[in-house]
Parts: sequence; structure tokens; C-alpha cells
Amino acid sequence: MHDKIPANQHTKNLASNACEFLIGGDLRVTRLGFGAMRITGDGVWGEPKNRNTAIKVLRRAVELGINLIDTADSYGPNVSEELIAEALYPYPAGLVVATKGGFDRTGPNKWIENGKPDHLRSACEGSLRRLRLDRIDLYQLHRIDPKVPAEDQLGTLKDLQSEGKIKHIGLSEVSVKQIQHAQTIIQVVSVQNRYSMTDRSSEDVLHYCQQQKLAFIPWFPLGAGKLSGKESPLARLASQWRVTPSQVALAWLLAKSPVLLPIPGTSSIEHLEENIAAAGLRIGQDKVQELARVAGRD
Repeated sequence: MHDKIPANQHTKNLASNACEFLIGGDLRVTRLGFGAMRITGDGVWGEPKNRNTAIKVLRRAVELGINLIDTADSYGPNVSEELIAEALYPYPAGLVVATKGGFDRTGPNKWIENGKPDHLRSACEGSLRRLRLDRIDLYQLHRIDPKVPAEDQLGTLKDLQSEGKIKHIGLSEVSVKQIQHAQTIIQVVSVQNRYSMTDRSSEDVLHYCQQQKLAFIPWFPLGAGKLSGKESPLARLASQWRVTPSQVALAWLLAKSPVLLPIPGTSSIEHLEENIAAAGLRIGQDKVQELARVAGRD
């Protein structure tokens, strides 16, 4: 049914247990990454409550084998990218820092789509400065702004790619139709949609990514906390397995599809270590559907 998580989870390079995926055919990453949204302040706005702790979390993630960190210029805004550079620059070989552009921020929990070409260019160049990079390995369009022709948004990213400022391009919160249209303009290597055991509205997108061998990066992989707490539908099973509900939910994603790259985020070293330890939990394919039913989906 499953294998136990190694007892020495706090010292072992556990992320490597999640196996690997080649993004764009040349970015080799462990399939369990780190989402850097929660290292900012409340409402994804401003500085974190404890800047030193945020830096320690980032460094600990890399120590434990994480080599995919996902962020965005809108996280803070700017704060997450600045913290990543402060904590990890000069970056270790093989570390992929993926970021995103396409939002304006006006306050806590306020997000305004902005896909205007001049904004996307400014956003990308700002991310390059804050991350202290000459080129961003994976730059993702945070949203396709319905107020701006998609061709203009994607064309801007293609121009930035041809200028050497972006290596690979990804999309976020898109439909299969939008991906297919984008593929007529750019080479898409990844998709980042909301997906978890309790939110599988992007099942068709996941299926398409499997067909196309695109990375699918699920955000809110723990269902925005619904799968991680004491009230989690996975609590009883997790207790039987002597693991946590969060670990079951993350291990389920890793077992569900080889193109899934979960990026759980946290501002706590304890939760970080707990999440990464999920890479050592093996769930057989016969249990994938059963666990989905336990979580309330079939």
C-alpha cells in the first residue's frame, strides 16, 4: 500500500525521493518543489512577520534537495523574489527559480490582471534585477488578461525569450483551448493550475499535459489547507499510516501523474520538513482512486 517515510527525515536529502522531471527537456528538477508565496506578509502583501525565518526556510528547502522554487513578482509584491536572492544567491548549480508576471497589486489579497506588453516587459526585467539573474529559466504568464489580445501577451514573452531574458515559457490558470492557442505562438513547457485531491476541475488540463509531456505545477496542492488540518478527510488514514494528512495529499499528487510537480508553500521550517518528507511516502496506483474517494472526489 505504502512505504514508511524515513525516520531521519530532518537530515536526509529527501526531495530526491520524489523522482525527477525535465521541464522543457533540459531543466532537471525534483518533482516536489517549493512555492514561495507564503514567505510574504498577510494577504501576500509586504514583509513576512519574521524575515530571518523566511530566509532560513528557503535555505532549508535547498538543503533538503529542493531545486525548483516557484515565485512571482506579485508576491509581496517583489518581497518573495528579493528574499530568494538574499537567501540563496549565488544560486547552487541546478537550482531553478521560476517566476511569474501579469498582475498588479493594490493591497492585501487584491490582484488585478495586467497583460499589457509594456507591463509584462517591465515585470520580467524587474524580476531579473531582484533575482540577480541574467536569464530566468522558467517565466510564467500569471494569467492571460482577457482585456489584452493573447497574441500580444504571448508575443511579448516570445520577444523576451529571443532576447535571452527568458529560457522557457509557462502558463498559469489556463484551459486546454488556451494552451493549444498559445502553442501556435510560443513553445509552452509548463502549466500551473489549481489542483489537489479535492479540486480536480483541471483534470482535462492535466490529461493534456500528460499527452504533451508538459509539466503541470499544481498550486494550492493541499486544497488551501483543507487537506492538512485535523478536520482533513485524510486524517484517519494518515493516523493509521503514522504520517500526516498533508503528506498523504502530496504523495497522492506524486503518484497521480508523472508530470505533476507539487509546490507546497510554508513559512515554517517544521511544515517544510513535513512536506518534503512526503517524497518518501509511496502510494500504489491501486490506491490513487481510493484516496480520491476518501477525500470526497471520485
